[in-house]
Amino acid sequence: MDLKDLSIFMKVVEFGNISKAAKELNYVQSNVSARIQKLEEELHTPLFHRHNRGMVMTPEGRQLLEYAEKIVSLVTDMKKAFHHSETPTGKLEIGSVETVIKLPFILSSYNKRYEHIDLSLTTGVTDQLIDEVLNYRLDGAFVTGRGSRVHPDLIQYDVFDEELVLISDTNPATLEQLKERPFLVFNRGCGYRSKLEEWLRDEQVAPSKLMEMGTLETILGSVYSGLGVSFVPRSTVKHHEERGLIQCHEVPEQYSKIQTVFIRKKDAFLTASLEKFIDTIHDCKSKEGYNFPFL
Repeated sequence: MDLKDLSIFMKVVEFGNISKAAKELNYVQSNVSARIQKLEEELHTPLFHRHNRGMVMTPEGRQLLEYAEKIVSLVTDMKKAFHHSETPTGKLEIGSVETVIKLPFILSSYNKRYEHIDLSLTTGVTDQLIDEVLNYRLDGAFVTGRGSRVHPDLIQYDVFDEELVLISDTNPATLEQLKERPFLVFNRGCGYRSKLEEWLRDEQVAPSKLMEMGTLETILGSVYSGLGVSFVPRSTVKHHEERGLIQCHEVPEQYSKIQTVFIRKKDAFLTASLEKFIDTIHDCKSKEGYNFPFL
């Protein structure tokens, strides 16, 4: 077994298909099949269930994937350790929840300073992003904090505090009336949704409907049109409120306060590219004037 075998195995897992993995790797299909078979022989267990539509991991395959991700990540970290400098290069994969208002300025500032870094961004909900960082698929991520450490295997850096507000269209309504409307929410695992559900549960309110939506833009458009109400950071919608497009309604403080933090894996090597990114976060969070006129 060598590192290439594990890389091939991970690519087959990604595509769920030998031929697609072979095409991506620029290998002949028989070579990929032989490498997978060799792994199964060495480990004395099948790694995939084969069927007409592709391949699905066995429990042993899922166990190997956990080891493979860690091994490949450690080797990557080892290589990066020898390229630690004031002018870092390579790839940096960052994740973020949708509503980090200062994120464009952080990314822009970082990209201008370290133009040789291949910076990529993935968006998702907090629980999903935590899992991605824990499994070495992201170098770090912006997530919503819960008043303490988000996970014992992660290091977190405070970014800023947020105030969550209930938003609605501009038609007059009381808070009690708004609770009867459909709630427009992000997918499960979102910190804002968790806070909303906590508030409704404590108020003994059973929502008439929860409608999941994938992006903030879709949620805002749906609120404008009167479809329902939503629970979002005030910083992301204050310009909409100032322009008279929506109304913001305050909720009790214990449900409205939430923190945005940046996380990274505790046992992963702190590369120069990630260290400089964290420095950029600290530089940007102390600066004011991050207003988007088009929001």
